[in-house]
Amino acid sequence: MTDNEFERIYLSPPDIGDAERRYVTEAFDTNWIAPLGPHVDAFEAEFCEFVGARHAAALSSGTAALHLALRLAGVGPGEEVVVSTLTFVASASPIVQLGARPIFIDSERTSWNLDPNRLADFLRRRAADNRLPKALVAVHLYGQCADLDAIVDLCQRYEVTLIEDAAEALGASYRGRSPGVFGESGIFSFNGNKIITTSGGGMFVSDDEALVERVRKLATQARDPAPHYEHSELGYNYRMSNVLAGIGRGQLASLSDKVAATRRNFEVYFDALGGLPGVEFMPEAKWGRHSRWLTCLTIDPERAGVDRETIRQAMVAQNIEARPVWKPMHLQPVFQDAETIGGEVAEDLFRRGLCLPSGSSLTKPQLRRIIKAFREVVAP
Repeated sequence: MTDNEFERIYLSPPDIGDAERRYVTEAFDTNWIAPLGPHVDAFEAEFCEFVGARHAAALSSGTAALHLALRLAGVGPGEEVVVSTLTFVASASPIVQLGARPIFIDSERTSWNLDPNRLADFLRRRAADNRLPKALVAVHLYGQCADLDAIVDLCQRYEVTLIEDAAEALGASYRGRSPGVFGESGIFSFNGNKIITTSGGGMFVSDDEALVERVRKLATQARDPAPHYEHSELGYNYRMSNVLAGIGRGQLASLSDKVAATRRNFEVYFDALGGLPGVEFMPEAKWGRHSRWLTCLTIDPERAGVDRETIRQAMVAQNIEARPVWKPMHLQPVFQDAETIGGEVAEDLFRRGLCLPSGSSLTKPQLRRIIKAFREVVAP
């Protein structure tokens, strides 16, 4: 792909190398094309080693992993689950699909993630009424961990099951450890726009071996051990294919390089745009290392003289993909009746927030073109 002024620059495209091709070719050469196989086993083991989990199950998507995490946490009809409001819809939709009700918690500005202070107030009130939620889905947004020390403490104190949605945060760290390993379970996504991809796929991790074995069974149509097809419960077709796991193995081997590249992208953007009036980048919280899966910033229209959407549209006109920050779940029509704790911070971040192209394969000419397009609007 050549760098020119007409070339489309995507927000976060896949970054594929030779290792992925070798593993996929091996799958074809050995005729391991069906779901499961040696690449799946190896991918699970290698992923566990990278994130520091004891057990893992490779699945068809991060959403599938979250669905199973919630089901195995006992979430069902009539239950309530707390979840960050500033996130993608997949963090909340499995809650409703299981018949439960989401309760959305606002963000704090230090990391843009779930606010532990609002969570503490909510759990204190609910404990007094003997109406504690069944689980909490803590999202690690855009490559940055939530304040896990505070969140873990609250979940333990009130006996609320903690599930970490680390779909966007592979390669990040919290006090030197990977996200996804602090709760009962953690989920990751390998969608085509993530920092590593399997085209479509996800991973469920936990230190509880029995829990992961339950995930594997449910994800394989809940087939009982028998020479015929025996089913004593209903399951799902959620397992990852051997071919896609081969892609994942190649991607995982270069994850550290990809994180270094996305962090370099951020530094280039920060140096070029950070001094502009009204421009403020998503901070890196003191408790961890931001993977900068996406470089995000906010625009103060009064100081910048232009709003977020004007900048985004100007970039789109130059064939550069940029997107608003996630629209909070409590503002989504599908969740209009859900209970929400706060919401003002998330609404402000959505109203002023912009995500810039951040892929690990971005070239210097592409970065220069993006910066030029941005500065032409904010600092003409």
